[in-house]
Amino acid sequence: MTVYYSKDHEWIRVEGSRGTVGISEHAQEQLGDVVYVELPEVGRSVKAGEAVAVVESVKAASDVYSPVSGTVVEINRAIVDNPALVNEDAEGAAWFFRIELADPSELDQLMTAEAYRDYLATLTQG
Repeated sequence: MTVYYSKDHEWIRVEGSRGTVGISEHAQEQLGDVVYVELPEVGRSVKAGEAVAVVESVKAASDVYSPVSGTVVEINRAIVDNPALVNEDAEGAAWFFRIELADPSELDQLMTAEAYRDYLATLTQG
């Protein structure tokens, strides 16, 4: 099982031909207290980089982008019922949706955990 990150601060944990997608720890820290989550419909076809979900906090509303193309096969209703879970476990239990990958080679465009940490360091400089 491998985890990849996007520059938009989404993560995808890939197992076989499916990926579980959520927002990074960094993203939830930037958002602050999450108060609302809107998830995509199961069965929706999405393209890499497409806005597919919304997360709202006391500070702002942000789109959540799909890091890869594919079909949404499952959503995490727990975070709709209890949006605060996103603040508690952003890279674990508070995943947003699961996707059947259309083109696994798209994962090559994403960052490893180490590369993502390096990317975050560039954001905090300057």
